[in-house]
Amino acid sequence: MNKKNRPIFMNLLQIRMPVVAVLSFAHRVSGVMMCMLIPFLIYLLDLSLRNEQGYAQALDILRHPFVKFMAVLIAWGLAHHMLAGIRFLLIDADIGVERGSARRSAWVINVGGLAVPIIALLVLL
Repeated sequence: MNKKNRPIFMNLLQIRMPVVAVLSFAHRVSGVMMCMLIPFLIYLLDLSLRNEQGYAQALDILRHPFVKFMAVLIAWGLAHHMLAGIRFLLIDADIGVERGSARRSAWVINVGGLAVPIIALLVLL
């Protein structure tokens, strides 16, 4: 067998992705995460609007530590998805397309997207 025809082992954890690729991947992850949470959020809304006992049950669910953790993830998802979406709309309008400005805006979005859940975490604690 020729060396050229041999399969190549690629360790995906060792590949260093550019910040723009990380932003794009996180934008997709945040969108999927928010879509998957819609049924749970609709359930909580329905439960809270039924009666006083349902409202109390919804509050008890929202006070659970795992749900608080999920709320922080939702805050990240919403912030990141919104900021990255605005960035992608600006790129579609040929604003910030140059390599340097695209890289800078990707860093700003990634850091800004992390700042919102940190603030939400401080509020929830």
